[in-house]
Amino acid sequence: MSDDLYHQRLVALARAADGAGNLPPPALSGEADNPLCGDRVRMTLRLEDGRIAALAHKTRGCLLCEAAAAAIGRRAPGNSTDDIHLIAARLRDWLKNGTDLPTGTWPEFADFAPVRAVKSRHDCVLLPFRALIEALKEIDPR
Repeated sequence: MSDDLYHQRLVALARAADGAGNLPPPALSGEADNPLCGDRVRMTLRLEDGRIAALAHKTRGCLLCEAAAAAIGRRAPGNSTDDIHLIAARLRDWLKNGTDLPTGTWPEFADFAPVRAVKSRHDCVLLPFRALIEALKEIDPR
C-alpha cells in the first residue's frame, strides 16, 4: 500500500484511540467483522433523549479501521440516531461515488481521502459505522 494511504494524521488518529474500551451493561451493543481481512469492531453505547450519551469500541483491525473507530469515538457522542445514519450514508456515498465530503463536525473524514482510490479498503473505514448502526438496531431497526 502507498504511504499516502497511511499518512501521519491517520496514524495519529488511530493511536489516539478515542472511545476505546467497553461500556458496562446496560448498553446497546453491535458488532461487525470483515472475514476477508479479519477486522472486527464491537461498539457499545448509551442513549439519552435519542442522542448518544456515551460510546466505547473494541477494535481489532488495520490502521484504517482503528482510525475510523477513533473518529466515531471522538465525534459520535451528542449525535442523534438520525445523525449517525445520515453521516454513515454520506461517508459511504463519498467513498464509493465521490459525492460531497461529509466533514461538518467530523473533520477527520478528510484524512480518509486517499482511501477513495483504493476500493478494497473502503470496508475498513466503514466497518466501525456498521457496528455502530448494528448497536442502534436494538432500538431503531432501519
